[in-house]
Amino acid sequence: MSRLLASRYLLWFILALPGLRLAGRWQFTPDAYGYGHAIADSGDWAAWLLMVTLAVTPLRLLFRKSAVAKWLVRHRRDLGVASFAYALLHTGVYLWKKGTLELVLAEMGEGFILAGWLAFALFLPLAITSNDASMRALKRSWKTLHRLVYPAAVLTFLHWVWSAFDPTTAWIHVGILAAIEGLRIWLQRR
Repeated sequence: MSRLLASRYLLWFILALPGLRLAGRWQFTPDAYGYGHAIADSGDWAAWLLMVTLAVTPLRLLFRKSAVAKWLVRHRRDLGVASFAYALLHTGVYLWKKGTLELVLAEMGEGFILAGWLAFALFLPLAITSNDASMRALKRSWKTLHRLVYPAAVLTFLHWVWSAFDPTTAWIHVGILAAIEGLRIWLQRR
């Protein structure tokens, strides 16, 4: 049983469940669960998993001997890649709705769209290099590259605030992200 709980396959199954639910609802009840829900839910999951990924370092620093903190450290890359997978789904839903490159390019000048694309561009090399082979090949540069997660997170949450019909929820999440990052910086300097 403990091997099953430690399995990456189980973790990835659990991480995929919200995406499977989203796809199922969109497929089987498109009138009730349309584009707006699909774009919002995929973006929410991308942001939530990003926050969990960013919270790993302060949790590790606060609770060094905790089994949960150790588990999170071991699976931080999985959580980050899952966050990117939901961002990719979010982007795919957006591209599907627009339908043509011309419409996508026409919206590029809008601040929230540009912030989203820039965040996605920063996350792409992080997702591609989130594997053991890349860590070995890049050595110390791997950690430097993966610090791009911080400006990418800022752009992600800026995209959320600017694109939300009611930005209250987005601002609450910005506050949570700021608290996570503030705690991380304080603990690392301590």
